[in-house]
Amino acid sequence: MTHSRFRVGFMGRPMHHSFADTAAKQPALEIVTLGLERAEPEIAAMLAGCHGYYVRASRDELPRPWHVTPDFLGRFPRLLMVASYGAGYDTIDVDACTAAGVIVVNQAGGNAEGVAEHTIGMMLALLKRIPEAHALLRAGTLGHREMLMGRELVGRTVGIVGLGHVGSRTTRLANAFGCRVLAVDPYLDAATCAARGAQKTDFARLLAESDVVTVHCPLTHETRGMFGAAQYAAMRKGALFISTARGSIHDEAALHAALVSGHLAGAGLDVWEKEPPAPSHPLLSHPAVLASPHTAGVTHESRERVATMAAEAFALAAEGKVPPRLLNPAALERYAARWSETFTRAWPTG
Repeated sequence: MTHSRFRVGFMGRPMHHSFADTAAKQPALEIVTLGLERAEPEIAAMLAGCHGYYVRASRDELPRPWHVTPDFLGRFPRLLMVASYGAGYDTIDVDACTAAGVIVVNQAGGNAEGVAEHTIGMMLALLKRIPEAHALLRAGTLGHREMLMGRELVGRTVGIVGLGHVGSRTTRLANAFGCRVLAVDPYLDAATCAARGAQKTDFARLLAESDVVTVHCPLTHETRGMFGAAQYAAMRKGALFISTARGSIHDEAALHAALVSGHLAGAGLDVWEKEPPAPSHPLLSHPAVLASPHTAGVTHESRERVATMAAEAFALAAEGKVPPRLLNPAALERYAARWSETFTRAWPTG
């Protein structure tokens, strides 16, 4: 079967209206809304005719049948490209896509400002013990103010795990407070880290020397379970732990134990093993935990940027061009052949 337009399906509500607005200006694109209120066979029938899939990146917001797995790719053999809603891609098996000749892109960088500001906000709130003060005031149990003695961010050592878009922006904001920033990122050399405002180091030193450890890496086979009891114990006593990255990178039970013991002074968590966490989650009741429901990047500005970026990436694919932020370049050769077969013309950049 030949096609003239590149059909893109998305599940439920779009990230932002800028996705549809941008796509509408691209004559080579056709957008198909796959409403979750529809029956599963009806959604599958519609998706079967799509070349692109614009997929939610938060794993608990998307029903499992619509995660991009080997089984999913087998059910929808016409798919050529998958794009995540944001920087994360928990719902996409990238290796399976590569094997199937399906390219994968994310929208890395689009929400960096929003997430970095959220991270710094958590640092400041925890150091100044604002969540604890708020709870005591509401309960009417405030004693003397000195019981809420806080600390300042200026001059502290901040450890950044992952020095990509968000990590780099967080580093620059921390630099503005006069912070010394240590960074762990196996994909960057010392000179690149220095150019981004951080000193490259190893994981053990980062844990031992940082007053605040903040996580900004994707959830992968390498990072799953990166922070557990041993890592919290290796952190400086009284340090803060913050994650605006992905749940499952840190062990929640072990973190709670480190807070209860008093070894860690506080935690700022925007991401969870299951989202949203149950109201009875132990971390939510700890007075030194500042929690948010994966909203660090949920700003008007970030959402507009990432949605526009996704539409533009699909438009490039429709034209036979390689979109930016490609996560699996190894898929390109097979993808190009499949693109040419689908549209019965040579892949322009092939």
